[in-house]
Amino acid sequence: MRVVTLLPSATEIVYALGVEPIGVSHECDYPPAAREQPAVNRSRVDPEASSSEINEQVAAAEEGDGVYAIDRETLAAVDPDVVVTQGVCDVCAVDHVLVEEAVAELGLDAEVLTLDVHSLEDLFESIHRVGAAIDRDGRATELVANLRERVAAVETTAARAASTPSVAVLDWLDPVMVAGHWIPEMVETAGGAYGMADHGTHSRPREWAEVREYDPDVLVAAPCGFDIEQTRKNLADVTERPDFDDLRAVRNGRAYVMDGHHYVNRSGPRLVDTLGFLAALCHPDLFDAPPADAAVELAPLRA
Repeated sequence: MRVVTLLPSATEIVYALGVEPIGVSHECDYPPAAREQPAVNRSRVDPEASSSEINEQVAAAEEGDGVYAIDRETLAAVDPDVVVTQGVCDVCAVDHVLVEEAVAELGLDAEVLTLDVHSLEDLFESIHRVGAAIDRDGRATELVANLRERVAAVETTAARAASTPSVAVLDWLDPVMVAGHWIPEMVETAGGAYGMADHGTHSRPREWAEVREYDPDVLVAAPCGFDIEQTRKNLADVTERPDFDDLRAVRNGRAYVMDGHHYVNRSGPRLVDTLGFLAALCHPDLFDAPPADAAVELAPLRA
């Protein structure tokens, strides 16, 4: 089965099901072997720019030819049986419409499988759908069963907590955006309260005054596409906002930076790892601390 995956989460799913894709997106970097596969798309946005610059570049790209372009020559050369893309966010990965157009215009005999994940249940369904498309139904069933078991274990432990801290996860810093999609559900499963977005809703810009008014017990900065180091370079976008140091989470040393690129913004099997990390930030007395490459306290990064 010749499979092309055009978003990092799909690449992780396909590898987890025991198939190595023959083409990936320019952002696919996990597992490490994915970096060796040819990229079938490119971005018109500089990923190393500041959060405000990226926001401006995205806006300009959306008014023009779009954020992403498909490398049609490479796509034709690898000649896939299945192309996995997404319908969640035009900014996060290649939109399924562009993929379908390219496959049709190139005359490829390929199924285009579109994933649209907004919850953990959507993730599990997507794993089953990918498994069916690439003849790995059995592996998909085993993987989903394992993931469900791990989610249940976190939920059971979190239920023992004596408190329910309020949480805000920011998946962009300039402008400030509060994470939606799967994050509200995951925070609540991890034993927190998520009062700034409903389950499954899209992330959207918010006024800083809304964050100040919410005044969360736990604040997590996890910009889309940024690892911890890139977030550190852009921390001033949020830390220099009015009354940042007066936020309850900041005063109490419960403000964190999480690797958004790997653990918050991509809806693959590692979301269950992220669930455990969020549980640890909500209830450090019940869960082991996340590894340093996944989440760290914000305060030391400002030094």
